[in-house]
Amino acid sequence: MTALTVTVPESSIAALRRSPTEFVREMKLAAAMHWYQQAIISQERAAELAGMNRRDFIRALARDRQEVFTLTEESLSRELGLEEHQA
Repeated sequence: MTALTVTVPESSIAALRRSPTEFVREMKLAAAMHWYQQAIISQERAAELAGMNRRDFIRALARDRQEVFTLTEESLSRELGLEEHQA
């Protein structure tokens, strides 16, 4: 696992009324959700980034009223096994 150091203004943490630990946990979840919604990372990787299992990540998405399952035309074709038949 890679450790990163991020400098955040103390006023931002205070404005959100979060402890530094809560702030980091929420920031990781927000990044994971964002990148998942953008189809940059898979649901499994997003859950891992957020420090959750997939079930809890799906619940977090639902709580935040975000799309739980994102499908692109490419990913749907792959899931349905259509890619190999198009060649």
